[in-house]
Amino acid sequence: MPKIKVNGVELYYEDTGGIGKEVIVFSHGLLLSCRMFDAQVAAFSGRFRCITYDHRGQGQSEITASGYDMETIYEDAAQLIRALDAAPCHFVGVSMGGFVGIRLAARQPKLLQSLTLIETSADREPEYNVPRYKLLNQAFRWLGPRWVTQPTLNILFGEKFLKDSARATQREQLKRQLASLNRTSTPRAVSGVINRHGVYEELGNIHLPTLIMVGDQDIATMPEKSKRIASKIPNSKLAVIPGAGHSSTIEEPEMVNNLLELFLNNLKR
Repeated sequence: MPKIKVNGVELYYEDTGGIGKEVIVFSHGLLLSCRMFDAQVAAFSGRFRCITYDHRGQGQSEITASGYDMETIYEDAAQLIRALDAAPCHFVGVSMGGFVGIRLAARQPKLLQSLTLIETSADREPEYNVPRYKLLNQAFRWLGPRWVTQPTLNILFGEKFLKDSARATQREQLKRQLASLNRTSTPRAVSGVINRHGVYEELGNIHLPTLIMVGDQDIATMPEKSKRIASKIPNSKLAVIPGAGHSSTIEEPEMVNNLLELFLNNLKR
């Protein structure tokens, strides 16, 4: 289980390797881990060096006393890319990983070849979401993760995935994963997300090839958020994924893979 010390934290990462290959770095969403990209790594590791990692305090990365704000999380990623000699990489970020990707592309574009944003936002957390998320955070802290597993699942996944009887086993696996979240670090990570600053005004600084994806059943960052990002980044591409919620790399992996492959192939033309 490789870990690397960057920016004062030990981050867990997985690296498929490959001398001379272009690099894809995948950055996961809140409450999940690098495991949410298993289908993408399986699809792209033959042609690309694929790197996935866990944010501090999540997955298998170190639990720190501080540093859960998005500015620190972004700097973690920048230093990870440098430390693994992965620049310039294709950066793929889901939700929280997208917050990181926007900051990287706007502020340190030489680290990236391209940017893919999935189910994310450039704005502050909407005011109407904050009380609900703070309540869930408090319940998690005082009662434990099992009390909020189903409400969390309802936020992270769309109706199609939640009601599909053929995916019951997968849902149970995800419930167990959510039920095992750390009671110390998870509330810190959630607070970092809901208290983040908006970076919409920085989108105009992004001049990298950019693909934006969003599920049409996403209730956490609704499709309008992705359309707002696409309108501000020159020549970006927007794709709405039918039947996906806030975790389309898990819910609709084949569609995500097809869109990403088409995007990456077009960069070479």
